[in-house]
Amino acid sequence: MTDPWVALEPGADASERVRALRRAHDRFTAAGAVVRPVRPVVAASWRRSAGAHVSPDDSAAVELTDGELGAYRAQHPLARVMPLFRELMGTFATDGEHLLAVCDAQGRLLWVEGHTGARRRAGRMNFVPGARWSESAMGTNAPGTAVAVDRAVQVFAAEHFIREVQPWTCAAAPVHDPRTGRVLGAVDITGGDGLAHPHSLAFVQAVARAAESQLALLTPPSATDRALRLSVLGRDEALLLTSTGHKLRLSRRHSELLVLLARHPEGLTGDELLCHLYEDETVTPVTLRAELARLRRVLGPDLLTSRPYRLTTPVESDLDTVERRLGSGAVTAAASAYTGPLLPASQAPAVARIRRRLADGLRAALIARGDPDLLADWAHAPWGEDDLGVWQALAAARPTPPVLTRLAALDAEQGAPGPYAT
Repeated sequence: MTDPWVALEPGADASERVRALRRAHDRFTAAGAVVRPVRPVVAASWRRSAGAHVSPDDSAAVELTDGELGAYRAQHPLARVMPLFRELMGTFATDGEHLLAVCDAQGRLLWVEGHTGARRRAGRMNFVPGARWSESAMGTNAPGTAVAVDRAVQVFAAEHFIREVQPWTCAAAPVHDPRTGRVLGAVDITGGDGLAHPHSLAFVQAVARAAESQLALLTPPSATDRALRLSVLGRDEALLLTSTGHKLRLSRRHSELLVLLARHPEGLTGDELLCHLYEDETVTPVTLRAELARLRRVLGPDLLTSRPYRLTTPVESDLDTVERRLGSGAVTAAASAYTGPLLPASQAPAVARIRRRLADGLRAALIARGDPDLLADWAHAPWGEDDLGVWQALAAARPTPPVLTRLAALDAEQGAPGPYAT
């Protein structure tokens, strides 16, 4: 494939890089060299790669070497399913002159095994253990992109963002912690044209699911498996699912109390709870004790103790899920679990801080990612319909007339005319 970057100046911005890729694709489609259009998953990945200032001439950096790599691999959760990966994929990789690769949630390759010749060729582009192949570092590639979007991805030849990687085809699927849903990394099969088949993608998906099942068997039940389940996103009154399967709708104040106590398993004193819950300093400890007594009656006498006030059973919430996924870089998964702001009507100072921190962190990750579908989901949700920053990012990624019209209206309403205002 002719280099689509040759006409670009060194300082070309992200949007021009993506347009160049599309122009190159269109030329070769017209010439009959490419028979399928640019797939949306690839186009979105190109945009993210260009936005991260990845160069088509970049090389992977080796971040973990020798003893450091060995120690990290030994304690990584995916080490426990490497025998399974080798059993299911080892012979396939060796006989087909392919590579079996496993990366962590940051896109660092932990294991690269398979055909000797393929390993030697892959080594020339630093597709080796310890190297970072995240999408933000190496552009569009199956293991890095699978971790970035939290779903199985297949990347064919010239769909790779880095020139040096374009002779290869790869398919990868994320592997999740079966208890928490957190992305642990991805399993990948990399090779030549022989992998350019839908069966390759289905194969790695099946291997990833088998690994998750194996991890579930190897992981003993933890306290969180007996936890209460709390839904607090996008609702003013929390919904509590007990270990017996009963659903309880909590009052607004009890919802706030449970959120705070769940975040402080070590317990909180009465004075600390007063500061967390009430802006009005005239509220007395007697008022708080009355609320806690009512909450104890709702939960049962054995679940809430005092001195300090604490829960005797873990509480797992949808808030925890979003924070965990966002912290591991699984932005797509975090956005899908975010059903709205935390207890949106709550004015408790501590709850408001958590609500603001979560929303700000997620929207910042979405803007940085630049995925138009994720941005559109946020922008068209009740909590994002007036979010100027997100609409600006959406207009940059998908400048359709409705998006530009809405952005111009927001610019006018918020008194900050922007480049898309008409």
